[in-house]
Amino acid sequence: MAKEIEPKLKLISDYLTFGKDDKFVIPEYQRGYSWTKTQCDKLWQDIESFTNSGATDPYFFGTVIVDCSKENQFSLIDGQQRTTTFLLLLKALLVRLQEVLNVFKRDETSEDLEDSLKEYRNKIISILYKAEESDDRNKILKNWELAKGIIFLENNSINEPYKNDLHAILGAKDFDEAAASVTTLYKKKKDNKYTSFFKNFKFFYETLSDYSESRLNTFAKVFLKKCQVIEIRSWQIEQAITMFNSLNSTGLPLSDADIISAKLYSNAGDKKEKFNKLWEKINDLATELNSRNVIDMDSILQQNMYMQRAADKEYMTSGKPDVTTPGLRNYYTDLKKELLDNPIELCERFIKIAKIWDAVKDYPIVKLLLKFNENVKLYLISYLYRIPMQKSVDEKTKETLYSINISEDYLTSVCEVLLRLFSLLELVDAGYSSSKFKTFLFGENVKLVDANIPADEIINDFNKHIEESWKFGGEKRDGILQLIMEYDKNILVFLNEYLYAKEKNISFDFSDSVNVEHIMPASGHNLDAIRKDAGIDTKEEFDEVVNSLGNKILLEENINKSIGKEWFETKKQTSVKQKSGYKDSKFGIAKSLIEYPSKKWEKKDIEMATSRAAKRILKFLFNEGD
Repeated sequence: MAKEIEPKLKLISDYLTFGKDDKFVIPEYQRGYSWTKTQCDKLWQDIESFTNSGATDPYFFGTVIVDCSKENQFSLIDGQQRTTTFLLLLKALLVRLQEVLNVFKRDETSEDLEDSLKEYRNKIISILYKAEESDDRNKILKNWELAKGIIFLENNSINEPYKNDLHAILGAKDFDEAAASVTTLYKKKKDNKYTSFFKNFKFFYETLSDYSESRLNTFAKVFLKKCQVIEIRSWQIEQAITMFNSLNSTGLPLSDADIISAKLYSNAGDKKEKFNKLWEKINDLATELNSRNVIDMDSILQQNMYMQRAADKEYMTSGKPDVTTPGLRNYYTDLKKELLDNPIELCERFIKIAKIWDAVKDYPIVKLLLKFNENVKLYLISYLYRIPMQKSVDEKTKETLYSINISEDYLTSVCEVLLRLFSLLELVDAGYSSSKFKTFLFGENVKLVDANIPADEIINDFNKHIEESWKFGGEKRDGILQLIMEYDKNILVFLNEYLYAKEKNISFDFSDSVNVEHIMPASGHNLDAIRKDAGIDTKEEFDEVVNSLGNKILLEENINKSIGKEWFETKKQTSVKQKSGYKDSKFGIAKSLIEYPSKKWEKKDIEMATSRAAKRILKFLFNEGD
């Protein structure tokens, strides 16, 4: 009887180990490779946190589903993004291991380390180049041309335009060869000219480049020997897809909050009823806030952990912040298990965190800040937690009521300085885990939680750090200006609108349903005519121009669905209420376009608007004033 299904828990290194004729296949219907630096940074932090936790059990990276109905082909039904990223990480690790070994100085004290580094290098070569025998590995090390042409993953996706990039990276001998072999995008500069394949490979490579030899060895050991996936092999494609749909809708594991609440309940003694009411309040608040994408229950626990560790100066033992962070479960149930001894007190801390976010969630400056990297919440809450929470008793129910009042004026200056740093994170190539961000922020968090330290001191620290890191060193001021000019995503559109409103002394706010409007339409009918009228020669140039910062504004409605030939004049003369124009918009830039002196919006207009926006944002980033 033919096999139907075979689930198996595997080390990632075993999951990726194939025979000579085997290969992964990405089916035609799969999406293109879409992981960004943000997801890679999150994966990296997960591995780092697991490594630092000292856990003995392996780390689990989820389930992958593979269709094995064709001989020697492992078709990725679920897990193609992770699998591709694992391969990029392995390649970056291999390049760094070889670089370290090339200059390694062997002596009696370092023999074991060198042997271990070689072991992991050889293991990765055996995986990526199907070289199980030592003779095969040695041949590749002596003649790298033997590594080229080995097909590990065949990408058949009709949605992936850069199918050869992964193959080019895996076949390259070193970083420079990889950079020279991959696709470069039309008219893009710096890292923007690369696809996600190379950007993510570069992120892993540069992050590993900061590691010492011993730390690199530890990372390789953990990734190759401690990280696991559940591989579910199916020999019927329909069955594999059914399992994929099922696993993505049911069977959620217990969260950290579930485990910790159970332990708190156990420790509540004769106050179990009071604990239950408190936990219900926290859950209700967290559910409501999560519906607004503010925080969930695990986030509350995480933010409390960050504040507690900062208040205790737990990671400042050597004078410089140690940014390694324990997992939530490990922190509350092992490292600081005494926190669970007083469930009511801890629950009131959790309620205060939730109440703070509930109090500030609708402030425009907070909504703007939360558009940026998720980690910004960890530092804003530390500052806001200084505000005392009021407690009162309901005369009828005798239940304790909790409230907190925070004015927008109180938080604006700190929000803006966080906004400066996290805007730079949005622009530069370094990830949140780099020293310019995470290390600095960990150090400042000790001050943010301390009510005795004035906000001005913290703001000065941020401004000094930004100036030293990017204005006169590192990327340099002109480099940052160029990055803003080339920016083609949407978050800085919100920042530009906010700064324009400040500049004009007008109000600023936006709803969750706000649209990022392309002044020159980026999609829809008549695009060829629009492109030609704007004086843009090619589709590639049009895509670059139309997505630049100067062509994007905030608007209440999507008005590009049915646009005629005189599209810009129509937008100037009709109302947003009619879903066709800028009149009656509450957004400052949209209103200013009503009086724009030209009847056309062309390439030169976009370039001028982009330049104005870039200079506006640059002045804000470096606190240069008017």
